[in-house]
Amino acid sequence: MSPFWSAWIMFLVVLNLGITLFLFIWGQRVKIPVQPDGTSGHVWAHGVLREGVRTLPLWWVVLSASMFVVGFAYLALYPGFGAYKGMLGWTAHGELAQDVAANRARLDPLLQRFAGQPVERLAGDADATRMGGRLFVDNCAACHGRDGHGNRLLGAPNLVDADWLYGGDGAAILASIQDGRHGTMPPFGGTFDAATIENVANYVLSLSGADHSPTKAAAGKATFAVCSACHGATGTGNTALGAPNLTDAIWLYGGDLATIEKTIRDGRGGTMPAWRTRLDDTEARLIAAWVHARSHDTTTR
Repeated sequence: MSPFWSAWIMFLVVLNLGITLFLFIWGQRVKIPVQPDGTSGHVWAHGVLREGVRTLPLWWVVLSASMFVVGFAYLALYPGFGAYKGMLGWTAHGELAQDVAANRARLDPLLQRFAGQPVERLAGDADATRMGGRLFVDNCAACHGRDGHGNRLLGAPNLVDADWLYGGDGAAILASIQDGRHGTMPPFGGTFDAATIENVANYVLSLSGADHSPTKAAAGKATFAVCSACHGATGTGNTALGAPNLTDAIWLYGGDLATIEKTIRDGRGGTMPAWRTRLDDTEARLIAAWVHARSHDTTTR
């Protein structure tokens, strides 16, 4: 912490404690003018209610004073007064490290029996998939959703529909988790005019049997030859490139005409971050096993 911010925090602490302590002491000593009947003279409800003046009860005074003692003790024991580290030397990082170490000590023995096993074998182990599901929620659900159904707004694919950009076997899923993926659909807005893009989009829709204009699809078929370099001549995709299958009616960003036109015109870029530095090999295998098991379970789709 820089000297400026340390001094600023110290100033705020002193100001707030000083004001509240002053008001607490002053409130015990100030004399409030009262009427002969012991009230302040303020009345409500046409004189039915009158404001009385009483000293604060002793229990309230003692309790409030004890809060100041607790506050000063906290500032002495823990870091809260600028750059002062506190008498106990406590830090949030230190407590986190202790908790992580304690958790690892309990978790490692459980993980040992899963170490190095093929993903497909782990996918058939209920204990492995249960742990993998928990790890998935902790690390992957932010993008892919708690149940792995993906998020079109992020371009995060559905992981339980048996449709794969880079392959759905255990090794491919594990590689995606550990090393990440980066897929790019180049923009063709500078190459094709609006009419050509519309024609190609209609042809793409025709590949999956979706509603389209047959005339425009026929006009876009020849232009699709440019796209076939990645998606294949028949549009079935290429897992080596991460080029999606365009014939299965499963869409990463949406399969309506406007969305497909936008994809062709502006391109797409998606990144699956690498988790090798966050997850050890066994944890990654357990997540891959959960994904593999879910993608082969028709009840989860």
